[in-house]
Amino acid sequence: MVKLTRIYTRGGDSGETSLGDGARVAKHDPRVAAYGAVDEANAAIGVARLHVAGAVDEMLQRIQNDLFDLGADLCRPGDDAEGALRIGQAQIDRLESEIDAVNARLRPLDSFVLPGGTAAAAQLHLARTLARRAEREITALAQAEPVNPLAVKYINRLSDHLFVLGRHVNDDGALDVLWIPGANR
Repeated sequence: MVKLTRIYTRGGDSGETSLGDGARVAKHDPRVAAYGAVDEANAAIGVARLHVAGAVDEMLQRIQNDLFDLGADLCRPGDDAEGALRIGQAQIDRLESEIDAVNARLRPLDSFVLPGGTAAAAQLHLARTLARRAEREITALAQAEPVNPLAVKYINRLSDHLFVLGRHVNDDGALDVLWIPGANR
């Protein structure tokens, strides 16, 4: 269990931070950018949770915890670092199962969906775009350094999950705002 007794350490005052293995890197290091983007997506999900309840809120709460696991995974370099917390296949399987269950109830799509509809859907779409940014940061990191391949799969599935949840909270798609190509020409 983590115990934080002091919030500031002054260790980052020179523009560096510590990774999970104790290594010091610049705060703009690709690894820091990757887990920072995950943190942004997590914060957006926290805002979305203000607009939902029940099973959707429970799913989002689990996802927020998973995103802390993902951040811990990313902040610890190395393939098999001893004691490192890593994203596992069970977390991906749960996302896929939830995506399939929610998507089965949705109206079929015949156009792309614009972010909007209800406040909850708009927040979920914002969180989805931030998850996509995190995916770009993680895949960029993975080209330069070893990254748990399940971390990449998890963040990819997460954006799909947030998309179907956004449609679900839009009355299972009835309130979706659909793209009309060339509507304003």
